[in-house]
Amino acid sequence: MDLEGRVALVTGASGGIGRSITRALANAGCDIAVGYVGNRDGADEAVRMVEKLGRRATRVQLDQTDPRAIEPGVERAARDLGRLDVLVNNAGWNIGVPFTDLDGLTTEIWDRIFTTNVRGPFQLARAAAPHMRAQGAGRVVNIASVAGVKPTGSSLAYASSKAALIHLTRCLAVALAPSITVNCVAPGLVEGTRMAARIPPEVVDRVRRDAVLQRTADAADVADQVVAFCRADTVTGQTVVIDAGIF
Repeated sequence: MDLEGRVALVTGASGGIGRSITRALANAGCDIAVGYVGNRDGADEAVRMVEKLGRRATRVQLDQTDPRAIEPGVERAARDLGRLDVLVNNAGWNIGVPFTDLDGLTTEIWDRIFTTNVRGPFQLARAAAPHMRAQGAGRVVNIASVAGVKPTGSSLAYASSKAALIHLTRCLAVALAPSITVNCVAPGLVEGTRMAARIPPEVVDRVRRDAVLQRTADAADVADQVVAFCRADTVTGQTVVIDAGIF
């Protein structure tokens, strides 16, 4: 799909990986609806960044844990920018709970993680699909995690939610075909993000040592893969892991 003049809604676009994805899509020719929850300053910065790149942008506050907020948020993105062609489900939530601490992983934590990381992307894709079909084509890209393919990450619930998101990608690829493709990027640890800032330095060092490339994942590589999925016409239901080679 040619991305020139297309419109993309990127959730969690106010910082970290979302900012890199926003920049890459704008450079590829997309106008951007910048999705955010509470970081309005970061969202405003993202809007200014997109506009400096010569593209249009709008700010959309969207709490995907609230099912009543999903459709209005998608509608606003499409209304402000005139259409909707791309959805990047980047927003997510996690909290550190050791895998062995089963009592510490409360049902409240479990439910919030799954509500944010699985139900939210499903509802967003469902709400975006009619707008994409109206244009004759569309792209959904989910941002999961290497924790979705390996028993690792900040908690058992987080890893399980990202595994569910990866399989949701396959299921949505079937449900939304043939006009809409659905793919997934599963990053490893990306330094410079809020999540990475909460990880002890010794853990970051261990991740670097375990990677065959002796480094952590790069947000720019994640963003470039999102753009590649959006451009591709015959790729759907796929997940690409970007973790600097941890086997």
